[in-house]
Amino acid sequence: MGTERPEGANRAGESPETVALPTDADSDTAVTEEGSELERSIGLVGGVSIGVGTMIGAGIFVFPGLAAGEAGPAAAASFAIGAVIALLVALPASELATAMPKSGGGYYFISRGLGSLPGAVVGISIWLGLVFATAFYLVSFGSYAAALLAEAGVRIGGLPVVDALALGFGLLLTALNLFGTENAAKLQNYVVGLLLTILVVFLSYGGLDALGVFGTTSTPETFMPFGLMPVFSTAALVFTSYLGFAQVATVAGDIKDPGRNLPLAMVGSVLIVAVLYVSTIFVATSAFGSGRLSGFGETAIVEVARAFGGDVGALTILIGGLLATVSSANASILSTSRAVFAVSKDALLPQFASRVNLQYGTPHVALSMAGGPVLVLVALGEVELLAEVASFLHLVMYGLICVALIAMRRDEPEWYDPEFRVPAYPLVAGIGALASFGLIAFMERESQIIGAAIMIAAAGWYKYYADDVRLKGVL
Repeated sequence: MGTERPEGANRAGESPETVALPTDADSDTAVTEEGSELERSIGLVGGVSIGVGTMIGAGIFVFPGLAAGEAGPAAAASFAIGAVIALLVALPASELATAMPKSGGGYYFISRGLGSLPGAVVGISIWLGLVFATAFYLVSFGSYAAALLAEAGVRIGGLPVVDALALGFGLLLTALNLFGTENAAKLQNYVVGLLLTILVVFLSYGGLDALGVFGTTSTPETFMPFGLMPVFSTAALVFTSYLGFAQVATVAGDIKDPGRNLPLAMVGSVLIVAVLYVSTIFVATSAFGSGRLSGFGETAIVEVARAFGGDVGALTILIGGLLATVSSANASILSTSRAVFAVSKDALLPQFASRVNLQYGTPHVALSMAGGPVLVLVALGEVELLAEVASFLHLVMYGLICVALIAMRRDEPEWYDPEFRVPAYPLVAGIGALASFGLIAFMERESQIIGAAIMIAAAGWYKYYADDVRLKGVL
């Protein structure tokens, strides 16, 4: 195996910008990343848009009714707990990102901090996990598009039409990313900007209504009607809403001024969506009460909007849901391709996947390895389970990111010089790791089994294809 893999050995503690692989040859050749670097074309606003755009989705458009049924008005506290856990991971990820602002994010940090085997398992798993998540977003896009047309009085066919809408838009987003990262970033900025405008107007009106400014009275409700434990179990359920901030680190190789913009984008995106999530639960439970809200299920927020603004309100929030799926799918395709790009540059996947299109400056092979499987999954349908598997794989990565920070700080190689350092890092990273791994226990057993099987398969690929890979910077 490995006819395309370069020759050479390396020493621990050298710059992580270089990869060398031992072979049977006597000569040593170091292969640097120069010549295959991506253009840094995404600024702070673009970075925040990727994080926010990936996270705004289920937390607002799916979970309010489900969470209110589990924890009552205290579901707002569940979202707040999820935000705290996300911040405990975002801070270590921010430090590692400023020390290693390379495409691949969590894969790059873990491979350099813990070794090539954990890195390969995470890198391949996150590639597949993001493919699953992107397929879920695209199917959701098709569903929202169909619901939006139905709300506007345009009746279309059933599932085949929804799948066709999802497939067509998936092709469009993949092509947009292929023809330039800056194009994809501009779309992300516009979509997230419009989405945030809709949500801020909706939540502002709903908040004033809940406070009685418009003369509406709401029935007072016990904040924690089901006790304390449902608050924590609901936090595990809704934490999947916070699984997007690390996508900023995945595209770190595209970010301008990474030492400043990466920490601001990751931490800032978590704080923004946390405020939106908590506000949404407050507005929704104030409008209907948790019992009635729970009866609406996954369409609860649409009914809340209908109560505030009639059919126009429902139509507007459906547009918001459509925009949320667009932003999540676009950011995920971008992040998936960067994960493939980073893993293949390290020769853990065939290195042709790290080729960069000279005209557009984009990793065209990696993009095809991102978009192609997504379209296949969309065509096959049944992607809801795979979305939770993606959450499982992300939680594993988040926990290992925290462990990687502890390892880096313990050994402190010469090249490790982050512009941002986590205060009280052992406590922050330790709690972040425990919380990430702990939340996995609250997931469905089937998702746990599939996620574990994917990781075992990734480890098997590494042993078969890349067991001789030694990454410079690994201690």
